[in-house]
Amino acid sequence: MPKLNLHLGFWIPYVLFALVFLALLELNKNTLCGWALALLMLGVFAWWRMGADKWYLRLGGFLLLALLLALVLNKTVGPVKLHPAVEGKNGGVTEAVTVSGGQLTGVYTADRAVEVYAGIPYAAPPVGELRWREPQDPEPWEGVRAADSFAPMFMQPQSSVIVSSLSQIIGYHDYKISLSDNYRDANSEDALYLNIWKPAGAQEKLPVLVYVHGGSLQTGQPWYADYRGEGLARKGVVAVNLGYRLGVFGFLATEELQAESPNGTTGNYGLLDQIKALEWVRDNIAAFGGDPENVTLAGESAGSACVSALCTSPLAKGLFRRVIGESSTTTAPKPTHSFRPLDEALETGRQTMERFGATTLSELRALDAETLVAAADVNHHITVDGYALPQTPYEAYQKGEHNEEAMLEGFNALEGVPFILFDNANMKNYESKVRAYFGDYADEVLALYPATNDEEAKAMWIDVYSAIFFTHGHACWTRQAIANGIPAYEYYFSKENGRLGSWHSGEEVYLYGNVPANSRLYDESDRALGELFSDYAVNFCRTGDPNGEGLPRWEQSTDGNQLMELGETIGMREDRFAAIDAILDKMQGAE
Repeated sequence: MPKLNLHLGFWIPYVLFALVFLALLELNKNTLCGWALALLMLGVFAWWRMGADKWYLRLGGFLLLALLLALVLNKTVGPVKLHPAVEGKNGGVTEAVTVSGGQLTGVYTADRAVEVYAGIPYAAPPVGELRWREPQDPEPWEGVRAADSFAPMFMQPQSSVIVSSLSQIIGYHDYKISLSDNYRDANSEDALYLNIWKPAGAQEKLPVLVYVHGGSLQTGQPWYADYRGEGLARKGVVAVNLGYRLGVFGFLATEELQAESPNGTTGNYGLLDQIKALEWVRDNIAAFGGDPENVTLAGESAGSACVSALCTSPLAKGLFRRVIGESSTTTAPKPTHSFRPLDEALETGRQTMERFGATTLSELRALDAETLVAAADVNHHITVDGYALPQTPYEAYQKGEHNEEAMLEGFNALEGVPFILFDNANMKNYESKVRAYFGDYADEVLALYPATNDEEAKAMWIDVYSAIFFTHGHACWTRQAIANGIPAYEYYFSKENGRLGSWHSGEEVYLYGNVPANSRLYDESDRALGELFSDYAVNFCRTGDPNGEGLPRWEQSTDGNQLMELGETIGMREDRFAAIDAILDKMQGAE
């Protein structure tokens, strides 16, 4: 029997390696089988390194070690699965509901206060010949459909599981070590489904909120915990979240697609999906106790950009009454993201065809989704297609053409932070960053945002970046509302917490009433603000006015410079970005 080598020169590196390796298993969401094989591998490695003194034992140990490592890395990654409509134990199956496609059942939350119906098809799968066509009606089904799991997220670029886990730690500060989440989210081109949350039991004429998720029109899903509809349903709203085509599948534009369309459209398939979902809601939401005449359309980030565009789409007229827009719009004269002119979209489409070596549309449609998804990086913008959008939203508002009767919209204090985490400013590059964007107007910006050290440069650039990509669009939208006599309520979200705080998307968990009851990342002040913000949202959905008994007064915007601050301080305040927004107005020729 060979003697064990107990030298610390082996054990210290070995233990460190073992801890790092096991941490990677957790971040990679490996299954229990993977953990068992990993522990066996570590044991084999210790035996091989310390006790195998014959050449054949060393060779055999090495081969076994290599085999176990290959099995762990390639065969025990968590399987792909669908998310259940209710996490953990649900409260049972609901009664059947009849919609245009057939009958379906949902599930109750554990306390049976909310009914959830997940994965309801609102359009036919946009695959094969239906790829890059206007959305079609879904096929009806026979029997009773079990709507108890969320459909896959739409096809999109995905990071490795380890990278996704690290982003939860670094970006969200919200990672839980668990062996119950060892799976990967489903990802499919067949993803035109919606989810509904409603108060349990028989209901009639409840206000309806339809939510469009963000993700730069490239990524995202309609079932993320921050904006699920359960919080609003508990307060008497029927909440609907929808999936839509993303990236190259949702926003590719080519002349050939334009020619084959009966409506002469191209480049806005994701936007047309959202309109199709709104039509489904109009025709079916009464079956869930919702009022089809009282629909509020909401969205965050790129979802809010879509909402602002739909406010000026003739196809969406009459499908909603009010809008909630969070942290993005397309209403500036020259929107800084999520929008591009048609000629630019068509040129990108030509380049995309060349990228994949396709000379015809048939060849492009023949490519598998996993290949095409790589082109999402350049095909993720709304455009003026002459059908969904006959003109830019800015032009429509200038003519007084819009669909909404009231709006609630706004932005967060530190919108820009997550986008420049690894490219922030310091004294060496701050001025050059400002001059690169503002050109002849740079001196005005530098006078507004002077920096004398690296810390100030970083803070100033966060504000400047936030103004360019987020706050200015909302300033334009508020002014357009005022000019058109649309009641507008604008917010400034400034609450910090242990998670996202007032970064981009940090307000969602509050607005939709989903601040976790037991998370240490939030305290009682966060939960109180969540109650307040969601109360405002519910009131707005009901009447078009967020105010209600016992709530601090939220004044309607009259000059485009007064915002409702929602943070440690709650109350009306002046817009701290007004001066730089005025510079951006001059740059873009805003009236």
